[in-house]
Amino acid sequence: MKLGLGLYRHMLTRDNFRFAKQAGATHIVAHYADYFNGGGLNSREDQPTGSDGGWGRAGDPDKLWTFEELDALRMEVESEGLKLEALENFDPAHWYDVLLDGPKKREQMENIKTLIRDVGRAGIPVFGYNFSIAGVAGRVRGPFARGEADSVGMDGPLDTPMPNGMVWNMVYDPRATDGNVPSATHIELWQRLEYFLDEILPVAEEAGVQMAAHPDDPPCETVRGQPRLVYQPRLYQKLLDLRPNPANMLEFCIGSLAEMTEGDIYETVDSFSAQQKIAYIHFRNVRGKVPAYKETFIDEGDVDMIKVLRILHKNEYSGVMIPDHTPLMTCDAPWHAGMAYALGYMRAAIRMVSE
Repeated sequence: MKLGLGLYRHMLTRDNFRFAKQAGATHIVAHYADYFNGGGLNSREDQPTGSDGGWGRAGDPDKLWTFEELDALRMEVESEGLKLEALENFDPAHWYDVLLDGPKKREQMENIKTLIRDVGRAGIPVFGYNFSIAGVAGRVRGPFARGEADSVGMDGPLDTPMPNGMVWNMVYDPRATDGNVPSATHIELWQRLEYFLDEILPVAEEAGVQMAAHPDDPPCETVRGQPRLVYQPRLYQKLLDLRPNPANMLEFCIGSLAEMTEGDIYETVDSFSAQQKIAYIHFRNVRGKVPAYKETFIDEGDVDMIKVLRILHKNEYSGVMIPDHTPLMTCDAPWHAGMAYALGYMRAAIRMVSE
């Protein structure tokens, strides 16, 4: 098992690469979409939460990430003695009609194929994605973690309709007409995923890139009146069985899986790690289930994280784990302190279970 650190786009700096190295990490997972663009309610020092209006503005639909910039990022990460393991999440501006089954679906799908080819050419082995219409929405912030540390959670369902021009909790068209995005059905969402997998998996396999699917966050059956894809562990298996392919993998989030109302988290970890279908892991802890849960420090939630590591070790998981989210600590560098705490815990725990 390898220790990594996830960084948002504005955090992809030499100082943060050195911070990761100093904390014992060997790998970086990079969010290249800018979730904080125009989102006045989002602190750039923590994960985005936003409001009913979303996180902010999506990127430029006509400006695809290029091979040159992705390759430059990889080389900068490597110059600090680290490895760029994965990019995480498409910019909503680049695939909104793939998610919505809209008129630009085929054009956007071809652009995504070009992007995945360039990701492979740049030597980045994994691309994480979350096939979701509403995205990460409905979370609240408060002193939920030990010592009243600031964290996020959910206090109840959120099914306020999404306004037109929004997808994946970001605004891709600020000039959209008034009204709301029509609700899809679960069947329609799975049909859209089938189209996506049929188009992307052969390209990803040829490019040497694993497409790693994240479970829904939060894993409610619906969010903002839109269906969710993987809101129970059994649906993760459905996704894998839908299109068996070496490139069809999982971005395995312990926190999201633990928040689900069905299944046993330890049996879930055992099942998917035994199948060798986990590309990389979001290693975080929570207390409670949807629609009322709170994110905690890594050692205080409902999940026995050491037990999780022992299962992963038993099944010879050798991939990357990142702390994902962490509560903010009360000091001059709240995010860095929280991540350092989580990384130190993970580094020691990995060594312990591996002996």
